[in-house]
Amino acid sequence: MVAPLKVGIAGLGTVGAEVVRLIEQQSRTLSSRCGRPVRVVAVTARSKAKKRGLDLQRLDWAKNPLALASDPGIDCFVELMGGAGEPALSAIEAALKAGKSVVTANKALIAKHGLKLAKAAEQHGGALNFEAAVGAAIPVVKTLREGLAGTAINRVYGILNGTCNYILTRMEQEGLSFAECLKDAQRLGYAEANPSFDVDGHDTAQKLAILASLAFGTKVSQGAVYVEGISSIAPEDLRAAAELGYRVKLLGVAVRTSKGIEQRVHPTMVPKTSSIAQVMGVTNAVTIDGEGIPPITLVGPGAGGAATASAVVADIADVARGIGA
Repeated sequence: MVAPLKVGIAGLGTVGAEVVRLIEQQSRTLSSRCGRPVRVVAVTARSKAKKRGLDLQRLDWAKNPLALASDPGIDCFVELMGGAGEPALSAIEAALKAGKSVVTANKALIAKHGLKLAKAAEQHGGALNFEAAVGAAIPVVKTLREGLAGTAINRVYGILNGTCNYILTRMEQEGLSFAECLKDAQRLGYAEANPSFDVDGHDTAQKLAILASLAFGTKVSQGAVYVEGISSIAPEDLRAAAELGYRVKLLGVAVRTSKGIEQRVHPTMVPKTSSIAQVMGVTNAVTIDGEGIPPITLVGPGAGGAATASAVVADIADVARGIGA
């Protein structure tokens, strides 16, 4: 029998806890699809006492993320703590240096350090998988890395933030103000208490930097992205766009030009007849324009514990199958 893939998870918030549950629930299916069992054997989080609805008694509890990443008893280190710096960065670097594969949903870290971490993975023989960092359950990273590996990409753009798309949808459909829709988004849990990272476009910019790097095979700085949010949008703007046959969406756009890669995030008028204009509510979408192929649009849930966990488990399954390692 093939030895199981032994997984260690750092971070047991909404996503981390759901990953543990999914791997337990889908144990037989994963084993069949991967050709080997997948087992969570160790975890770590800021609080051991917190109630998560999980039976963690049979799992090893590492004292900190770095200790877990260096644990010789795991094959795959899963980072779900978040943040562009410590402790996530050092833990991932330690895991890669030890020859382990890494799975992460950390868009901030991948946008800032992705190229360096990819080189470390290549050098030490592990995989670095981050499907959940952009678009959650939408397989856009896999599409760019694998499905379109032989295609020259000219442009990639999309709705990359569900909070903004929800607000713009409500404003358009109900004639509400930005402030009214934001308040409702916070009540429903779609927006944070401090929503500026989302509504000012910075979350979209981080995700766009990752997509641009994958699409164009080069390091693209998040700081090089022109960023404009949606807080200045009024219902009158949406009505004016509608009269002209357009709908306003916050888009992240990366385009190959004769002068290099152009990146921008801003509210955009898109034709109502376009695929991306039909994407409403908290749903995300990404369109890829490549040489010799018609535009490809991927649509799906771009956030949420279940959607993100699904993408994380898919990345773990790839590690178990030896894909990318």
